[in-house]
Amino acid sequence: MLHAMIMAGGGGTRFWPRSRSKRPKQFLTFSGDRTLIQGTVDRVAAQVPPERTWVVTGAAYVEETRAQLPELPAANVIGEPEGRDTAPCVGLGAAVIAKAAADATIAVMPADHVIEPVQEFRRALHAAEQFATDFPDQLITFGIRPTFPSTGYGYIRRGEHVGARQGVTAARVAEFKEKPPSDVAEQFVASGDYDWNSGIFVWKPAAILNELKVRKPGIHEVVCRIAEAWGTPAFAETLRAQYSQAEKKSIDYAVMQDAAKAGKVLVLTAPYQWDDVGSWLALERGNPQDADRNTIQANHCGIETTGCVIAGESGTVIATYGVRDLLVIQDGNAILVADRKFEDKVKEIVDALKKSGRSEYT
Repeated sequence: MLHAMIMAGGGGTRFWPRSRSKRPKQFLTFSGDRTLIQGTVDRVAAQVPPERTWVVTGAAYVEETRAQLPELPAANVIGEPEGRDTAPCVGLGAAVIAKAAADATIAVMPADHVIEPVQEFRRALHAAEQFATDFPDQLITFGIRPTFPSTGYGYIRRGEHVGARQGVTAARVAEFKEKPPSDVAEQFVASGDYDWNSGIFVWKPAAILNELKVRKPGIHEVVCRIAEAWGTPAFAETLRAQYSQAEKKSIDYAVMQDAAKAGKVLVLTAPYQWDDVGSWLALERGNPQDADRNTIQANHCGIETTGCVIAGESGTVIATYGVRDLLVIQDGNAILVADRKFEDKVKEIVDALKKSGRSEYT
């Protein structure tokens, strides 16, 4: 049976100042009236009921996660005592789900993606579940056909064609490539052999846990010790005592890259549109622009303003004159003004504020 594991531990610092340490990105609304984490659960609800939906988040966010997702059993929201990147997170989820349902298939996804149309995502998820049944020792990931030569995404090079299910094709992953410089990204896109790495996975618990055991035995030991206490009064204390011992490592570096070299990873070409909502320019991709190419989510008065992304609270007016290609973001007690070409550097401001003793603004 299909289970969904949602990773919701990130801070979303590139969305500062709207995303803060006490209100990270997954709890924000960017379109409609549902937050990103609610939208993620909505997306899988037709195939995965609440009792088979799991969230791994930061311990500080457990209460808010349960409040936003009251349909989930409280025990299905697991709070990491500290962030250890995605390998321990994925391993913990797989080990706990394996104890609850050893024959499960797990769909792993971040809490902060925007995917449309939903029906196409569901078709792809159904296909991935079938591939996981037919190839139970394989790790399955979704690749996104690139629409431009992005330097902000990792890439997957597709190898030999494996087959199709539900009209969704699969290939062996030849290799994972890290975020490339612009000239290399252009070559990747022109070749037609590469997908963006979406960070969405489907696999059997045994498949990912076995690969973790081979490649990162220390992480495997930690998550298995924690999972052994699942469903007992000792679980919370075991989680607190053990989790910090896991190596801090991403799942790509810990498992996926080497597993691909061993022929253990399949990539399904996603039939849906995808955005990882990684920075403020996601507002531009997901919303209409005015005649001057501005994306406005604010009470704004602009003169000779072009190519800007402007967002703010309704009780504040943002006025601009003679500016172009800026991010102008107001939220609460903080204002961001940045050249849009540095959209991926906003997290450095958060780091600088912390280092200068002004963490109350982060």
